[in-house]
Amino acid sequence: MSKILIRGAKVLGGEPQDVLIDGETVEAVGTGLSAEGAEVVEAEGKVLLPGLVDLHTHLREPGREDSETVLTGTRAAASGGFTAVFAMANTFPVADTAGVVEQVWRLGREYGYCDVQPIGAVTVGLEGRKLAELGAMHDSAAGVTVFSDDGKCVDDAVIMRRALEYVKAFGGVVAQHAQEPRLTEGAQMNEGVVSAELGLGGWPAVAEESIIARDVLLAEHVGSRLHICHVSTAGSVEIIRWAKSRGIQVTAEVCPHHLLLTEEMVRTYNPAYKVNPPLRTERDVRALREGLADGTIDIVATDHAPHPHEDKDCEWGAAAMGMVGLETALSVVQETMVETGLLDWAQVADRMSAAPARIGRATGHGRPVAPGEPANLTLVDTAYRGQVDPAGFASRSRNTPYEGRELPGRVTHTWLRGKATLMDGKLT
Repeated sequence: MSKILIRGAKVLGGEPQDVLIDGETVEAVGTGLSAEGAEVVEAEGKVLLPGLVDLHTHLREPGREDSETVLTGTRAAASGGFTAVFAMANTFPVADTAGVVEQVWRLGREYGYCDVQPIGAVTVGLEGRKLAELGAMHDSAAGVTVFSDDGKCVDDAVIMRRALEYVKAFGGVVAQHAQEPRLTEGAQMNEGVVSAELGLGGWPAVAEESIIARDVLLAEHVGSRLHICHVSTAGSVEIIRWAKSRGIQVTAEVCPHHLLLTEEMVRTYNPAYKVNPPLRTERDVRALREGLADGTIDIVATDHAPHPHEDKDCEWGAAAMGMVGLETALSVVQETMVETGLLDWAQVADRMSAAPARIGRATGHGRPVAPGEPANLTLVDTAYRGQVDPAGFASRSRNTPYEGRELPGRVTHTWLRGKATLMDGKLT
């Protein structure tokens, strides 16, 4: 049917309302809407949000299809309530040319369970030596607006300045992986008491904070947009807060795992907890939550980083860094931010839909649940609680830190332009 009536949903966590979808758009929002000619979805007690947008996803294709593909990654995204994801550039080959970003974009259009927007590399081969084809990637069919060497830091200040200057011409944004490489050589986890006790190489907070401090000053000097990936320390939050107070065009993201987990988990030596940047202290977790609540940190981004079994099921030192996150992100945010009273559902919609769509310029996403708007929607059973079972993931990889952990909330339906990609918890 072309018409769908979502009956009795709490839009943005508010009073129950009916939402009528006709084709690709929302036709009406109100109470007692007629269900004539419409498929009815009973949504009493559930929360209806605009479709989630992830500004930081690794889909691995091309080159690492053993970890993830555009098809499996977007199926995972739909399962988690996402209607758009931004695919990072650290593929094989690297997405540093118009040809590669167009390949990813076309794969998304052909196979995607959500919209896929490629992110272009800042430098050729992610090597940090020479700017990639930023203009050509922007002018391509993919229309790239976000550029990042994520996985590596653009540590050369001159290269970073040139990138900021270049993207300013077309309103683009450089997303920085803030990690001073000289300070993190051989690092395995957060530097502190726990790393000393475990005998693992320490990853100091200053390695992140020093790059952020440099880059916000560069962004101010150039007058360009800067985005900080996966903020993980209390000091980083303070630097970003200071930069925003000066009117610098900086935005920032935090990952769900940095809102919930701490370095104490590393005592298990379970490689599921090995991630870049590393899990930090309880003090850092509190600061990140507060920063997300007060708007210093603009968005939640998953940094969904799938790895095959053999790359994670090994000794800690040899294990790859990263966690899958698309299918658990909203549950972690519910536990850490909503159930603690730090955010309400309308603010979650801002941090996980409207703001990332705005930063990445994802047309048609992050829009209000209102008549005439695209029907990109997510329905959440917030009363649900259950244990995380990676065997049921849609992602090709299973490297989650939440296996067996009880988390709240479950996405039951996802609509992409009025078409159900997830219905009653099952992919369509």
